Amino acid sequence: MGSIGPTETLRILLIAEREPLRDQIGSILTEYAGDHRLFWVAQPGLAARRTQDLLPHLVLVDDELAGVQAAQVVKSLIAAVPGVSVLVLVDEQGMGVARQSVLSGARGFVTKPLQPDDFWATLYHVLMQQYNSAREPQQVQSTGGRVVVFVGPKGGTGRSNVAVNSALAVHKATGQSVVLIDADYSAPALDVLLNIQEEKDISHILTRIARLDEDLMESVLINHSSGVRVLLAPPPANTAFDISLPQVQQIVTLLKQMFDWVVVDLGLPLDEPACGFLDCADRIIVNVLPEMVGLRNTRLMLDHFHNRGYADEKVWLVINRASMTGGIARRDIEDRLHVRVRHTIPDDQPLVSMAVNRGVPLIMSHERSAVGKAMKELATLLVNDAKGERDPAAAVAATVQALTNPVQRLLQRVRPVESRSA
Repeated sequence: MGSIGPTETLRILLIAEREPLRDQIGSILTEYAGDHRLFWVAQPGLAARRTQDLLPHLVLVDDELAGVQAAQVVKSLIAAVPGVSVLVLVDEQGMGVARQSVLSGARGFVTKPLQPDDFWATLYHVLMQQYNSAREPQQVQSTGGRVVVFVGPKGGTGRSNVAVNSALAVHKATGQSVVLIDADYSAPALDVLLNIQEEKDISHILTRIARLDEDLMESVLINHSSGVRVLLAPPPANTAFDISLPQVQQIVTLLKQMFDWVVVDLGLPLDEPACGFLDCADRIIVNVLPEMVGLRNTRLMLDHFHNRGYADEKVWLVINRASMTGGIARRDIEDRLHVRVRHTIPDDQPLVSMAVNRGVPLIMSHERSAVGKAMKELATLLVNDAKGERDPAAAVAATVQALTNPVQRLLQRVRPVESRSA
């Protein structure tokens, strides 16, 4: 079976509380669908928001959801993203549930226990219907808070400092709610940069991720004097810490629901959990120093983003310490990387070091310094960028393309189950 290119990956969202069901569906898709992305949400209350974020080609809703009927979930999905294709997974004795779900807008149902051939044949049939149907584009609702991820090609680029000051500057300029996530699990730094002494961190909610809601999230968020909220990483001594891609997806989805801005300080390596943050990002800020090792690594990172299917305009290149002695000029950096530099931040290492050691960000202590002004300018760029993407016509066009074009390419490369057994 031919594989699907990075921009043509089949996206399926599963709404189910049971991990074994997710694992089983993942195995079937690996065998039949080739390249795909299976996203998982365990809380029905987050299903509509996650559907808005992902614009999946298919949504699968399990009928075993505590306290919630599958038909209600289907209704909420259709209301959030009109035209989305939904299938319900029902027990063999659950035909009543299947009928109610279809009446609520589901495209069909699949009975459990799942039979791989029948399951894939049904999915393929729905994909074919989706491609062949001539639906009119419909308005899609807002997808909640904006996610900005700061990442660097190596350590020591000042990424965390830029992320912190940008987050504080956005909050100060707009008055909107901002949450900072420390996602550098090998070398966390936000507690030091913000002089936070509390011990609450993300590890305290992972054991209760199936019951994640706003109250549970609030119990681990830390209030900073700037007005920004902070979700810390565990201390680096916590070698037992482990976070999965589905957990990242659920956490970011909930925080988008709670805050206007979600700012992520993302460390290396760019493994699957890290890519969970990147997949959710509206903007990826690549923070790089003007030196050769960083540029070489940046080129590799940009290639990785391209191979994963991120649009070039989603990624912004920001040069930190741009005026450092012996550094490579901005124009030379653009020529080498074939990427536009969106912003530069001047070099003032003594001032930055003092701010870091005191735990007081420059935006709070030295906002009129050259570095402080550059941080404010970057925040202004992010705010204006967010305003520029509120255009309803552009949102509808992007939605239609996301829901239909990849399906056409997908159907050209995967084979229906009948041809597999021929």
